[in-house]
Amino acid sequence: MKAYIEERAVEIANYIIEHKATVRQAAKHYGISKSTVHKDITDRLCQVNPALAAETRKIIDVNKSERHIRGGMATKEKYAHLHASHNEGGHAADVDSNELTKLEK
Repeated sequence: MKAYIEERAVEIANYIIEHKATVRQAAKHYGISKSTVHKDITDRLCQVNPALAAETRKIIDVNKSERHIRGGMATKEKYAHLHASHNEGGHAADVDSNELTKLEK
């Protein structure tokens, strides 16, 4: 494995640990794909620094177990925003009927 890849894997792991970051956040921060981040922290890091890999894995597992909650919160915020803009003088045409039905529930 090339040295820069090993260094990147360690750097990404440290970022995830320090910021309790998700794979998506780390990928965005480093300008690489989520697949590359995942490969770095699950495969490559194990060869370079198994202890760091284990610590990073714990955070990734927690993030993975909580992602359905974050997704639900994002959806709730989306509809709250739609509802607020509708009540602030927005027009019914701005929100389709399915979204209005969801908002009214």
